Amino acid sequence: MTVHFSVEGHVARVTIDRPDRMNAVDLATEAELVRIWEAIERDRAVRAVVLTGTGERAFCTGADMKGGPGLSGLEYWAAPRPGGFGGIALRETLDVPVIARVNGHALGGGMEMVLGCDIVVASATASFGLPEPRVGRLALDGGIALLARRLPHVQAMGLLLTGRRIGADEALRLGLVNEVVAPDKLDAAVGRWVADILACAPLSVRAIKQMVRAGAGLPAVQAQALRLPALIEALRSTDQEEGVRAFQEKRPPQWQGR
Repeated sequence: MTVHFSVEGHVARVTIDRPDRMNAVDLATEAELVRIWEAIERDRAVRAVVLTGTGERAFCTGADMKGGPGLSGLEYWAAPRPGGFGGIALRETLDVPVIARVNGHALGGGMEMVLGCDIVVASATASFGLPEPRVGRLALDGGIALLARRLPHVQAMGLLLTGRRIGADEALRLGLVNEVVAPDKLDAAVGRWVADILACAPLSVRAIKQMVRAGAGLPAVQAQALRLPALIEALRSTDQEEGVRAFQEKRPPQWQGR
């Protein structure tokens, strides 16, 4: 099995387990990742996802190029990948927060997967980059599309046009990472982010993510006016009543997700 998947305490954990390949993704691994994202979307009990790689060297180093020539660049581009690299980089149907636990190198498709996550917690030893042009390829599974939206133009182009690799501290400075910690503090830091998400009403969190995604590129007034299914569900929920009641009674809310 090249991907480990578990759900416990409302938290899904997805771990790419190919340490001998620096957690690079082959076709079978990508198919498994897509299956996992689809399973998470169907499971309303899941309130947060942690995505990572096995070991301390690599989060994911992109597509596995060691198994032979594989698809040509044109064939790869033409193949349907609506969710982007690893099924997550460009995924538009996953409404729960995804935390990237970046334990090492996040390069190529690995960087694209990071760009598809909502929160990024990185080890101080992690690195980030889109080196595709250095091997005659392009970051077509989310890198080009997302990085230029995430960063100021000159910063995005400085990375895209050079294939340059940057460390965790520089990624933090650029705004690609939420937090950088020592390697032995990574799990504790991720745990804090998970706890903060679980402290929020799950339907509110789903609505927020859906609204941010749907409103991207719209004028603020139009984005605010969106009437999306997750928003209506959250506003009609018993949880929104429980939240106010818990605040008034000075106790932690007991979220039911309905």
